[in-house]
Amino acid sequence: MKQLFLLGVVLTLVVFSCKKEETIVVSEYSDDSTLIDLAGNCSTGDQTSFAFSYQINGLSSDQSLMFFVGNSFFNQSWVQAPSSTTARDGLGPLFNARSCSACHFRDGRGSPEANSGLLFRLGTGADNSPDAIYGGQLQDFSHNAVTPEGNMGISYVEEIGYFGDGESYSLRRPAYSVFGQSYGAMQGTTLISPRVGQQMIGLGLLELIPEAAILAGADPNDADGDGISGVANYVTDVVSGNLVIGRFGWKANVGSIAHQIAAAFNGDIGITSSYFPNENYTINQPSCAGLASGGNPEIDDEDLNAVILYSRSLAVPKRRNTTSSNVKYGAQFFKAIGCVSCHKMNYTTGFGGDIAPLKNQKITPFTDLLLHDMGPGLADNVPDHLASGSEWRTQPLWGLGLISTVNGHTYLLHDGRARSIEEAILWHGGEAEKSKEKYRKLPVQYRNYLLEYLRSL
Repeated sequence: MKQLFLLGVVLTLVVFSCKKEETIVVSEYSDDSTLIDLAGNCSTGDQTSFAFSYQINGLSSDQSLMFFVGNSFFNQSWVQAPSSTTARDGLGPLFNARSCSACHFRDGRGSPEANSGLLFRLGTGADNSPDAIYGGQLQDFSHNAVTPEGNMGISYVEEIGYFGDGESYSLRRPAYSVFGQSYGAMQGTTLISPRVGQQMIGLGLLELIPEAAILAGADPNDADGDGISGVANYVTDVVSGNLVIGRFGWKANVGSIAHQIAAAFNGDIGITSSYFPNENYTINQPSCAGLASGGNPEIDDEDLNAVILYSRSLAVPKRRNTTSSNVKYGAQFFKAIGCVSCHKMNYTTGFGGDIAPLKNQKITPFTDLLLHDMGPGLADNVPDHLASGSEWRTQPLWGLGLISTVNGHTYLLHDGRARSIEEAILWHGGEAEKSKEKYRKLPVQYRNYLLEYLRSL
């Protein structure tokens, strides 16, 4: 049985069961109403469909010019070589998209719908070795000299669950397959890890969070006994050649924005660079060899660096509706049920790099950048460096409430299976199981407070 009490300005939720009594106390006056500029001076007040596409304030004139050059290369489509458009030829021969913005439309999130930013990573065994024929990623498009590798298949099964107050909800459980394999049968041990493109905002700030600040939140052996045991991923950065802490990607499998951008050009569009000089096909796809290229490399360092600067310099939208009493209550439920254990709020960036506005900024990205075991429900069973098949990096939440405005959808999680913020919460398991259950047991009014808070971010 549940009893709800409204005591002055304090909401007290007491959940009774035959095993224990749990109390969640929420105070209206301990709130986040002053927390508006989530990215400090790198925030933007725009709330339109272009809210993710503004440059941060304070770039030098040369950097501002590079930003616009990078924006051009990010948004315009690459073409097959040879072409009169020599600065943008070299597409493929195998690819998933013709431009960066195809997966990050208006610098936002992709979706699991056709040609909208979903791709399949492929991995086998405990070391995540690539498929012998198809490599580490399925390319479902090609230029006209060869055939695509295959097609992505997705089907869903609806699963009914119930909140503590008896209201029902439905989650869609996906199943993934590859059909029409053009170069022979995929290895029987190859597993599929679907990934949806993430929003691009605030990446330069995340890159400057001091490593010590990230590791301060790690608790690999759960020494404090709270059930949360975040761990850092470590990866070799292709730019520096050093082993660094992973910050980017769904499994924190990339350590720098430069690595992320160059890898995406190569793996997603088939564009070589000084960091990834080889085309993205395997020796078991001989028809892809010997075709015309767009140069050696196909994107030169000057243009690649412009895209890297662009990706580092996208501002984060300010929060909205912060004075709403519902949002204030929701902020407290966010903390009370334990969301902040992984969605860490406050950091100060360091002094690295050459983009002055990113340095020494107080930011609130709502992530610890660590890996957490999210349970079997979200597991892809594909390891990635130190990440297991059920571990995922905590997703930053800044900009969450504007995804629908920018991209016209609310598909969330690594594969877009969640159709709403609430469904994303209800998919949480593993280390987040306790927080998910606390949310599930809240009355609908309090659940709505929390959702209003999340939509304000």
